[in-house]
Amino acid sequence: MTDQENEYEVEALGVEVSCQPIELYKVLKIANAVSGGGEAKFAIAEGYVAVNGELEQRKRRKVYDGDVIEFNNEFYLVLCDQPVTEVPAQAPAGAKAAKPAKSSPKQSKPPAKSSGKKKPSAQQKKKKASGPADQATGRKPISF
Repeated sequence: MTDQENEYEVEALGVEVSCQPIELYKVLKIANAVSGGGEAKFAIAEGYVAVNGELEQRKRRKVYDGDVIEFNNEFYLVLCDQPVTEVPAQAPAGAKAAKPAKSSPKQSKPPAKSSGKKKPSAQQKKKKASGPADQATGRKPISF
């Protein structure tokens, strides 16, 4: 036998979404197939949901216009008339990321003049308080 996909016709409920892609669990909420997001995520994780005929266990799977979701022996067709608004995850290799422009030029204060002595940080104070490490073990003494 050859691997042929059988086509069959089913009646699907249309789920209109405002933007695409949209996460799978949100589509189930919009379609009122579940009572809340937690229930939708549980149903997806337990394997009760299929997308385009394949079992789906990713709760945040991106769903697009025309995808068919099967849940509880009902079919849902995702409908969206808006273009895909996904931001690319990474810039192409070798391209430098653009630095954000400053929104308003602000005059920064010049750094305060110091007298040459630096105040010891809290970590440096702890080092002095704990004393030198034991030469044999390398451990520092603890005082309570």
